[in-house]
Amino acid sequence: MPVTESQANASNIASNDALLRSDVRKLGDLLGQSLVRQEGQELLDLVESVRKAVREGGGTEILEKLSVEDSVQLVRAFSTYFHLANVAEQVHRARVLAHDRATGGSWLSRAIDKIEEAYKAQVPGHTFTHDELEQWISELMVRPVFTAHPTEAARRSILNKLGEVAKLLDQDLNPRQHERLAETVDLLWQTDELRLDRPEPLDEAMNALYYLDDLATNTVPEVLNDFARELKRLDINLPVTARPLTFGTWIGGDRDGNPNITPEITEEAVVLQVGHAIRTTIAAMNRLRQMLSVSTRIAGATPELSASVEEDLKNIPEFEPRFLRLNVQEPYRLKATAIVHRLAFTRNRHAARGPHVPGRDYKNTAELLADLTLMRDSLFAHRGELLATGLLERTIRTVAAFGLTHATLDIREHSDAHHNALKQMISGDYINLSHDEKFPVLIKQLAASEKLDISSLDAAASKTLNTFVAIADLIERFGPEVIETYIVSMTKGADDLI
Repeated sequence: MPVTESQANASNIASNDALLRSDVRKLGDLLGQSLVRQEGQELLDLVESVRKAVREGGGTEILEKLSVEDSVQLVRAFSTYFHLANVAEQVHRARVLAHDRATGGSWLSRAIDKIEEAYKAQVPGHTFTHDELEQWISELMVRPVFTAHPTEAARRSILNKLGEVAKLLDQDLNPRQHERLAETVDLLWQTDELRLDRPEPLDEAMNALYYLDDLATNTVPEVLNDFARELKRLDINLPVTARPLTFGTWIGGDRDGNPNITPEITEEAVVLQVGHAIRTTIAAMNRLRQMLSVSTRIAGATPELSASVEEDLKNIPEFEPRFLRLNVQEPYRLKATAIVHRLAFTRNRHAARGPHVPGRDYKNTAELLADLTLMRDSLFAHRGELLATGLLERTIRTVAAFGLTHATLDIREHSDAHHNALKQMISGDYINLSHDEKFPVLIKQLAASEKLDISSLDAAASKTLNTFVAIADLIERFGPEVIETYIVSMTKGADDLI
């Protein structure tokens, strides 16, 4: 009998649900085997007895008799199980979303459908032109911002192992998958989920980098590629260096939320983040270098690309002779290799606080994007449209989104911190003035030619002032995109911003 679309969808949902239950059961069995290997049959028996008792509405009598050591082991066992079950559910959710995209289109394609319908309908009072639509798209900017939640932060070691479980579950069933899953579950059990002490701000920054690295490698290239492709349905070409999606972070900049955030911590968090961004970009360039094996014996290169490669060879004597010999007729590979060198030099310059050397390292993201678009333009000029709009274009869009800083750092400070610093710089009874009275005093101070007296600031005021010194230093070192926003919290009047 013919099957309707709704019946097919119902069947697929049932199949996915069965697969989820199978995955959870498989991981539960592997954890049970791991508990026996690692701790003995007694722990598994305890877990099963507690699980059964709780399902029947009891369990209190068992828990009351446990020693502290057994209680800890029991909690770890259930915690590990729920970690694994959550991973299985996430993988299941990804499968459902993939099926929805394949059958009904992604949320992005459905959004474009609605825009297209609205444009064609042109309801009176709600009309817009194609030029207006193009202008709106050009101004679109979405920026998810990472914040620090140390009480919820999982260790990076745990996250990595849970990520490995997810990858293995997504593979086709085979003996190796079972062995790798068992190995990873054992590693998960032997990894301490708890930190030895409260996470420091830089620990929190490292935790966020786990997600930023993953986004830059796996998610954002495809999302931006899909976005550009969908916009073509509206006859809109998204420039390859456009930035409709960027990322922000408060970690290392939110001193109102964490009094331990000092100007030094802010600088260290940015340096750490930039180092990771460059490492991720180098990995992307290595993938690009492997792919772009275009030979000038078969397809040409623009004079601009050839001249750029020649200039790179002059500025980078560290170029490996092996690459020069093997890639002599492969200018795209030579250019990608040069970019890898320049990225490494940029990372070293930041670490050593050295000066920018034109032609050897990158002053900013714009210089890196210029090199990448040079390659893209050359491919377009020599029958390489599919190559230019493939991995290379995805790489360019990702670099535009993340830049060489990964995420833009927001600085946040309580309004009282600024007033408390200013009371030590401005003569008179400044701190006791009302909001309305402070406003003209501050306006007059902004217009004055003489500098404020900062010779006798206390520790708190110095910390507030030095935050701005750190911001200026970071913008000078890494470019204006490193910090774009200064947030004043708990504002009660216009004077709090002035």
